[in-house]
Amino acid sequence: MKKAEGKHKGGAICMEEVYLRPEVEKEILDRLRRVEGHLRGIQSMLAEHKSCDDILMQLTAVRSAVTQVSVKLLEGHMETCVLQCIEEGEGKAALDRLKGAVAAALKQA
Repeated sequence: MKKAEGKHKGGAICMEEVYLRPEVEKEILDRLRRVEGHLRGIQSMLAEHKSCDDILMQLTAVRSAVTQVSVKLLEGHMETCVLQCIEEGEGKAALDRLKGAVAAALKQA
């Protein structure tokens, strides 16, 4: 990881120089593409007048998949962006912003 320079802009933790590891970013994108395909399948189910029970089950699966994307993103974020801030002595501010993001994510769960 490169050392980030300057203050964190706009309250964001991630700097251009520090981001998710490439393999984590790829895994998240792959998961999102699967979710996207799953959602298209649900749209087809609805258009074909499939069982509401079946559609609700598929929506539950999508919600779970999106939750797993959030978990992966959070883990990757802590391993890169937050860690970098801690190493630069800005750990308190990074953790405060992280707590806000986690609280907002859990509120939606």
